[in-house]
Amino acid sequence: MTKVVVTRAIPGKLSINGAEIVVGREAGYQKPGELVAFIKQHAPMHGLVSMVHDPIDEAALDAAGDSLKVVCNFAVGYNNIDVAACAKRGVTVCNTPHAVTEGTADIAWALLLAAARRVGEGERFVRKGAFSEHGVMGMSEMLGVDIAGRTLLIVGAGRIGYATALRSIGWGMRVLYVARSRHYDFEFAPLNAERVSLEDGLKQADFVSLHTPLTPATKHLINAENLKLLKPTAVLVNTARGPVVDEKALAAALKAGKLFAAGIDVYENEPQVTAELLELENVVLTPHIGSGGRRYREMMTEIVSANVSAVLFGGEPVSVVTG
Repeated sequence: MTKVVVTRAIPGKLSINGAEIVVGREAGYQKPGELVAFIKQHAPMHGLVSMVHDPIDEAALDAAGDSLKVVCNFAVGYNNIDVAACAKRGVTVCNTPHAVTEGTADIAWALLLAAARRVGEGERFVRKGAFSEHGVMGMSEMLGVDIAGRTLLIVGAGRIGYATALRSIGWGMRVLYVARSRHYDFEFAPLNAERVSLEDGLKQADFVSLHTPLTPATKHLINAENLKLLKPTAVLVNTARGPVVDEKALAAALKAGKLFAAGIDVYENEPQVTAELLELENVVLTPHIGSGGRRYREMMTEIVSANVSAVLFGGEPVSVVTG
C-alpha cells in the first residue's frame, strides 16, 4: 500500500488516492536526531511531506528508504531540503508557492503598520497598566512615522513581493523594487514601480519589505553596512527568511536609532530569537505566521495533495522545485 508520511499536523484534509497517511506530532522535533528517528520509524514510504523547519538531508532521505518518490515542502521556501541529494535519488521535490502569497503579504503589512505606529509598544503599555497610571497621552507622546505618500522598497520581486506592493496603493506610496532581472508587472500600472540597486533603494526607502529567497548570496543581505544606508526614520520588515538579515547588526542599529523600527516574522535560528531584539521596544516580533490564515493553510494542504498524488499516481505536479 502507498504510504505518505507528514512530519507534523497540518490543517485541512490531506487526500492522496487512498494512501496510508502517517502524521507526526504538532510540536515537531526540537532535539537532534528526533526527526530522522520519526521518519525511520515509519519507513519505507513513498511520499514525505515536510515543514519548513524540518531538515530533509541525506540522513532523513536514508531513513525514508528507497521507496521514496516525492518530498513536498509545506512552504514556498525549500532551503531546508537537500534538492541535489533528492535529484540524485530520483526523488521529486515540490512546494506550495501559490497559497502563501496573500497571507504573507498581509502579515508584512501588519508588521509594517505595527512598527510604524508603535502598536506593539502601545499594546504593552496598556496591558501592563501604564496607561491607567500615566493618564491621557500627550500630543507629542508615542509618535510614529507616517505611511501615506512615502517610498516602499520591495527586495525580491516574486509573487509575495508583488502582492505586498499592491497593498501600498491605498496609501499612495511610491514603489521601488530590487530584483536580479526586470519585472515588467512591477513597472506597469497600477504599481508603476522603478527597479533600483539594493544600495540606492535602501538610501531612498522609508519602508523596506524583504521577500527574497534564502540562498548563499542572500544570507545577511541586510548587514551592518547596508543598515547604515537607511534613513533614521525607516522601517524594515522581514517575512522572507531569517538569515537574510544579520539579527545582531539589526538589533544594534535599532538600539542606536539608525532606523526607526522593524517588524520581524522570521529568524536566523528559529525558534530562537536573538536576545538583543527581545529587549527592544521598537521591533515587532511574530512567530513565523506569515501564511497563517486558515484559508491559505488549507489551500497549502490541497496543493500538497495534488503534488504528491501527481508524482505517485501519474500526472502533472502543481509546483516542482528544480534547484
